[in-house]
Amino acid sequence: MSFAYPSSLDDLTALEAADPGQMLRATADAGAQIRRSVGLWEPEWISSAVVDGRPRSVLVVGMGGSGISGDALAALCGTGCAVPISTLRGYTLPGWVGPLDLVIAVSCSGETQETLGVTAQAIARGARVIGIGSANSALHTLVQSAPGAAFVPVVAGALMPRAALWLMVTPLVLIADALGLSSFPASVLTQAADVLDEIAVECGPSSQSDDNRAKLLAQSLAPSLPMVWGTGGLGSVAAYRMACQLNENAKLPVVSGGFPEVNHNQVVTFDGPFAATSTDIFHDPDLDGAAPTQLRLVLIRDSGEHTQDGRRADVSSGIARSRGIPVDVVRSVEGHQLVRLASLVGVIDWVSVYTAIAGGVDPTPISSIIELKERIS
Repeated sequence: MSFAYPSSLDDLTALEAADPGQMLRATADAGAQIRRSVGLWEPEWISSAVVDGRPRSVLVVGMGGSGISGDALAALCGTGCAVPISTLRGYTLPGWVGPLDLVIAVSCSGETQETLGVTAQAIARGARVIGIGSANSALHTLVQSAPGAAFVPVVAGALMPRAALWLMVTPLVLIADALGLSSFPASVLTQAADVLDEIAVECGPSSQSDDNRAKLLAQSLAPSLPMVWGTGGLGSVAAYRMACQLNENAKLPVVSGGFPEVNHNQVVTFDGPFAATSTDIFHDPDLDGAAPTQLRLVLIRDSGEHTQDGRRADVSSGIARSRGIPVDVVRSVEGHQLVRLASLVGVIDWVSVYTAIAGGVDPTPISSIIELKERIS
């Protein structure tokens, strides 16, 4: 990789040239996605699936950028939710799913092979089914064929699935609200959209690096091996989101996890070969070659984190720094869980695109995924 000088991320012409697929523009769309979803929402879409009230369990089926919406729903409803919420990424419906359970199939394109297969199994078992995806897609047709099933159309346009997260999350929280699993009033959805808009101004291309936390963090992450840890359910989901976005946008390998589990395994990498590297300030990559890749710890901290998670994050940060490992922190705002998640994911998504550009990588293409799909089809 050839890494950009800081000024390169502040040159709007250079940014536009480095982002031909307009991933930066798509990232700025996050707040608008919530508003569009709320504006298009019709309660009748799901009336047949919620008429019987709260289900025994909720299973969200999805892959990639669509699947993470299920993780977000579970974290947003929290451990106090009376109904277990889980996400399935795969081909086989668990044996315990039946007529008392709700299966929500999420596919931005509506054409995801794994999701279609599991949805067909859920319909055959007599489970309650809701589909979320593009209208007139294979998923739409499949769900329409099932008695009592419901479908929520998503208008993603040219957005890549990973850039359309809030088009998936918004219908899920509206469904959860309708079922009484958690409360997501209209005012909270508006606040979340406002937070995402504020981050788009703060972290957008026109904001200079000195005042742009997304650009600053991206410049540090591009030449590193990032390890991202989150506190609480929301922080852990945001950490996983950051790993996936850095994978797809920046094409970087990333390790992610949540407290307290990371302190029982991943923390040992602080004593490994990627921990400490030379701090030679005179190192010239043109003359001396690329510097060794160094571990970099990013802590994603939710303001509603458990006290012990917070303590573990503080201590982990100190241990990392004592080993020469740089540490960065992204903190959520206070407030409703949806607003807190938006404040984390909003920053993370900008960071991932700038990290790609800082590393000389076009953030949009996913050539390996396309090749893999073609070769197994």
